[in-house]
Amino acid sequence: MTLPEDLAVTSPEGENPTLGGYAACVQKAKSLPHRPGVYLMKDSAGRVIYVGKAKDLRARVSSYFVKGATEDPRLGPLLREIYDLDYIEAESEVDALLMEARLIKDIQPRFNRELRDDKTFPYLQIYIREDFPRVEYTREPRRRGTKLYGPFPNAGSLRGAVQVLQKIFKFRTCSLDIKADDPRWRWFRPCLLHSIGQCLAPCNMRVTKEEYRKAIHQLIRFLDGDKESLLEEMQKEMAAAAAARRYEEAARLRDQIHLLKTLDERGELETHVQPEVFPVDPRKGLVGLRKVLKLKSLPRTIEGVDVAHLAGVDTVASLVQFIDGMPFKPGYRRYRIKTVQGVDDYAAIREVVYRRFRRLSEEAEEVFPDLLLIDGGKGQLNAAQEAFRVLNVAPPTLVALAKQEEELYLPGREEPLRLGRDSFALRLLQYVRDEAHRFAQHYHHLLRRKHTLGED
Repeated sequence: MTLPEDLAVTSPEGENPTLGGYAACVQKAKSLPHRPGVYLMKDSAGRVIYVGKAKDLRARVSSYFVKGATEDPRLGPLLREIYDLDYIEAESEVDALLMEARLIKDIQPRFNRELRDDKTFPYLQIYIREDFPRVEYTREPRRRGTKLYGPFPNAGSLRGAVQVLQKIFKFRTCSLDIKADDPRWRWFRPCLLHSIGQCLAPCNMRVTKEEYRKAIHQLIRFLDGDKESLLEEMQKEMAAAAAARRYEEAARLRDQIHLLKTLDERGELETHVQPEVFPVDPRKGLVGLRKVLKLKSLPRTIEGVDVAHLAGVDTVASLVQFIDGMPFKPGYRRYRIKTVQGVDDYAAIREVVYRRFRRLSEEAEEVFPDLLLIDGGKGQLNAAQEAFRVLNVAPPTLVALAKQEEELYLPGREEPLRLGRDSFALRLLQYVRDEAHRFAQHYHHLLRRKHTLGED
């Protein structure tokens, strides 16, 4: 395979007057730093025709100038017009992602529009007029009452960035209509995000309207690119709090400052969330579950359990966690089954449910999920119920989803519940079940590989 004649690459010493700046771009790509940042592709008139972000500038930009890239029908037209390139370093992949979105919005490069998928770009949306502004990812941005950031070319990276930033600014992502002057919210139970320190829990009045809006203002400053002055201000606030012996406040600010400074250590953004494979709106799935299971409120937190083994060898279990209908990977857990010999899925389910909820019942700040999904049928459901009886604690809403016929088993109901194949509720349960199965199988394969290779 050879490059098309107009894209042939020669060394700087070679003589080929028809090359323009393409060969120079190839050499420039090799000199870029191994740092996160944004790269700008330019045509012969100096116009920016494409903007992209990278975790590693040299590796990403160099990938354009290989033989295989010319075979991509979407990249070919772009490669034929590249005459020069430039780059801007960023402190982290999150910073690069935000910088990319700002540049695309300001410059509107032609190939950013032409290379995108048919679906619209996603946006980050902040409901600034609410008492406690929520932050959400959306493909259908509102025109009023919100502050928009984007569009973002990569949906997975945006979801990952939202989760990373939520650990710092602790904003809410739920759709609750929280009013500061409604005392009933004091009796509302916060979700799991508050338990793990990722939300200030305005839903339970754990934070004042002023304190929460200050956190949102800090988030907006960061999104607007005002990171350095924000850090300086937070450091002054930390010093003042420490001097006034408000040590808890000083410690909180210290942790926020550290997280902001170490954004580059958060890892690949897209590893923080499940890729966009969900076949239906998560909100519709939650609404469907509430209706089908006759629940008082939406099951915002769902956990799924599955077991994996090979003929009873290396039995393991997985627990996956979904919040608001989407995977929450920091909440994933894996278990090596300790008390079961041979093939006994029921006993394995009983052990993992017992271990999981014994710990939750002992942790004061931890909360039970709204719904626990067991991969299996009536036998697996009974095993989970037995674990709760031994623990002597009330279980969350329990369901088991059997493969093949996709029947739903519920406690106290003899016959399984059959949902329509196009049911939003069933699709959401299948998503949780399949993710639990994938995670369990992954762990099982890791253990078998270690044994096969003689590793510990």
